[in-house]
Amino acid sequence: MSSIIEFSGPILTAADQERHGLWSVDGLLTFDRPAGGPDLVLDGWVIPGLVDAHCHIGLGPGGDVPDAVAEAQALTDRDAGTLLVRDAGAVHDTRWLQQRADLPRIIRAGRHIARTRRYLRGFAVEVEPEDLVEAVRKQARAGDGWVKLVGDWIDRDAGDLAPSFPARVLADAVRAAHDEGARVTAHCFAEDTLDDMLDAGIDCIEHGTGLLPRHLPRFAEQGVPIVPTLINIATFPDIAAQADARFPRYAAHMRALWERRAERILEAFEAGVAIYAGTDAGSVIRHGRIVDEINALHAAGLPARAALDAGAWAARRWLGAESIGEGASADVLVTAEDPRSHPATLRQLKHIVLRGQPVRREPSTH
Repeated sequence: MSSIIEFSGPILTAADQERHGLWSVDGLLTFDRPAGGPDLVLDGWVIPGLVDAHCHIGLGPGGDVPDAVAEAQALTDRDAGTLLVRDAGAVHDTRWLQQRADLPRIIRAGRHIARTRRYLRGFAVEVEPEDLVEAVRKQARAGDGWVKLVGDWIDRDAGDLAPSFPARVLADAVRAAHDEGARVTAHCFAEDTLDDMLDAGIDCIEHGTGLLPRHLPRFAEQGVPIVPTLINIATFPDIAAQADARFPRYAAHMRALWERRAERILEAFEAGVAIYAGTDAGSVIRHGRIVDEINALHAAGLPARAALDAGAWAARRWLGAESIGEGASADVLVTAEDPRSHPATLRQLKHIVLRGQPVRREPSTH
């Protein structure tokens, strides 16, 4: 017997496209009315499940986490409306979570790759420049088409942010990933790191707080998107305060990057650089905050519709994932109001449907 859900409200097939008439039949979406009557009717505005494009399911403050914690993180994200996650580096092997029909879809990136003793302890595969290419090849084979580099971090000898790897080695590493069929993204805080990454042919930049006007044409021309993680950048003043005594130069630099965070992202958006929503949940940032990140993009100056697009339709296209279309998996959200003009409605989701199954949430998650 078929399982049929009818969606009776407006259907947002894109940020600027609305239609009526959508059903889920045995977990797949269709715009054609099925022969049988629906088993369930859900009324409201329908959008695709949200995308957290920078998330760490299976990562905690100390690195790896037990299975129960990884599962709880995934459930928290799901109940906030995140139905697709691009993993941005995790120690935990989350392939078992990918087999769970009740959990968000995960596009894995393997482990972070960092310079030796130049990142958070227990998080990354740590290598010296001569071993970077081989590490990239290994993580490209271990993930689902993404590799994550730590592009810069504090150099304690210099007392400030500094690139992790020489530019010439970065270019070889990116080519190696491309040879393996993977794209490369990089954690980048500082200004000069971005030049090296663009020269190397990077595919995406995480954070991008060092963005300067000189970078904008290259980002746009090379088609390199940015995942700003603004709710994580909000922690920079605290990081600076902890570093003041030992590393005053680094502390001042982090404060300066934080002060221009919104201006940089708006400049990038206006220059035609693609911006996607990601929370950086998994270490300092708690899970389930994708709506906070979408709102932070809006607060930075992106129009409300563009901010939502960054965490929904556009993000899915970028990742090669299904959205709302004929034959697509029924991974959708139902809201009381049009989320493009009423962002607050995303905090009180009426319904979550994942793989054609309504999600049962605990009362505390509403």
